Amino acid sequence: MKKIILTGGGSAGHTTPNLALLPYLLKDNYEIHYIGSKDGIEREIISKIKEIKYHGIKSGKLRRYFSMKNFTDPFRVIAGYYEAKKLMKQIKPDVVFSKGGFVTVPVTAAAHKCKIPVISHESDISIGLANKISKRYASNICLTFPTILNEIKPPLGIYTGSPIRPEFYKGDAEKARKSFSFDSKPVLLMMGGSLGAKAINEVLRASLPTLLKEMNVIHLCGKNNIDDNLKNTAGYAQFEYLNDEIYDALALSDYILSRAGSNAIHEFLALKKPMLLIPLPLSASRGDQLLNADSFEKRNLAMVLKQEDLTMESLIDNIKTLKQKTPELIKSMESEPYADGTKAIYEIIRKI
Repeated sequence: MKKIILTGGGSAGHTTPNLALLPYLLKDNYEIHYIGSKDGIEREIISKIKEIKYHGIKSGKLRRYFSMKNFTDPFRVIAGYYEAKKLMKQIKPDVVFSKGGFVTVPVTAAAHKCKIPVISHESDISIGLANKISKRYASNICLTFPTILNEIKPPLGIYTGSPIRPEFYKGDAEKARKSFSFDSKPVLLMMGGSLGAKAINEVLRASLPTLLKEMNVIHLCGKNNIDDNLKNTAGYAQFEYLNDEIYDALALSDYILSRAGSNAIHEFLALKKPMLLIPLPLSASRGDQLLNADSFEKRNLAMVLKQEDLTMESLIDNIKTLKQKTPELIKSMESEPYADGTKAIYEIIRKI
């Protein structure tokens, strides 16, 4: 039986994309293992999946800023390396697939030492710190954005797009319409990330009297951001977040208003959803969302409105333009070669 070790952690974005590969791996009878941290979010996510055996190792964090933990975490990374090396010898995998995050550094180093091929995936438009360190251990690095090929050149770098979980294609639009008590008007879905987006929340809510005349609005506003004054507003459904219901909500949605995290915007791309992106500004991020949004805008896959230009008037005008540009945007999305990169990534794993 073929064996694979998946790894990635520190955030859901470095964990859940691994799950897109599950149908392919199970169909080809792989024995699937996962190496993550002992107490990270990846353990919480992966331990629920019966087809995957989870192994926790010690892990430090790779910080770009000063912290006293920077003096102790290298020892945790070294300990994690030896734990990962022991697991490599026990499991004897045919290949390791790494989705990034700080926990992957000792895992990929141990795999390389044990002469096990490593395939990495980079979500962002510029290579992340963990993948930058692990690059020396990889046989191939799968890339989400084509322009990063300038930084990680072939044959090491291969443009594959992002892996998309099959659940995203199984949403039930009519189930969502009934659940939200919406009429037949088009639907705008606003997603601001797990913590919401205060600036967008406020402007969107101020714009509702105009927007609701022409569309229904699903608003994922983030934890503790529900506005009690807007409960029971016809055509408006607000939630802190959605779990499995998000697939139905996406199936129902005609337009997306969102931040510009890489995983999210590639999920919208795979579903051919016209999107207006409001990326996190430099004052609140390292600028990766601005680069993501710029790439999508240049490839005519999305419209972009910068947060510093966000007003009630500019939001309404941009949503109106988004509706007009919908056929053009969908045509560009349909011609994108790797809107869903799952199969391309799996073919590289299978070949290795």
